[in-house]
Order: sequence, then structure tokens, then C-alpha cells
Amino acid sequence: MHKNKTVYVAGPYTKPDPCANTHRAAAIAGELIEHGFIPFIPHLTHFWHTMHPRPYEFWLDYEMVWLRKCDCVLRFDGESSGADKEVIEAERLGIPVYFSVESLVEAMA
Repeated sequence: MHKNKTVYVAGPYTKPDPCANTHRAAAIAGELIEHGFIPFIPHLTHFWHTMHPRPYEFWLDYEMVWLRKCDCVLRFDGESSGADKEVIEAERLGIPVYFSVESLVEAMA
């Protein structure tokens, strides 16, 4: 059963467009909620940053703390050195990484 399993949503932020990527991450998180997961969307720091800017590295470090608290990672497609680092860290910690909502749902069935 996967009810209340936390999922870190990893994917591109800066390339090609932060707003479009944030929208996409939120849409994916919406799918996860429909399947009973609790997603963490690091892209939402986009809005926090507009009000209280911090260096890019601050946000990467902040989000990595949350990644370590999640049950698994969902890496959606697109070029992203930050998301690639998140996958490496998850794998190092033994946190499962999935590359589609479907594969995550199937693995948790």
C-alpha cells in the first residue's frame, strides 16, 4: 500500500523556463495525489524566491534536506544537473528512484 508515501518530485527547473517547469512539476504532483501519494514539489520554492531571494546553492541545499526525508523520488524528463544530483543522492541513500508516475504506482501496488 502506498497511501501517504512521500514522493520527491525531481526535474528541470531553470531549463528551458522556470515557470513552465514549475507548472509541469505541479501537474505531476497532482497525478501523484490522485494515486494516494504525498508529493514534495521543490519547484515551488520558485514563488518563495520571488519574495525572499536566496542564492541558487541555498535552494539546492534546502531541497536536498527534504529529499532525504522522502520515501522515494520521481525524476521527470528533461535536462537538469540539479535533478541529476538529486537522483545520485537518493541512490546513495538507498531511496528508490522512479522515472514515471506509472512505474512508481506499479512498484507500490
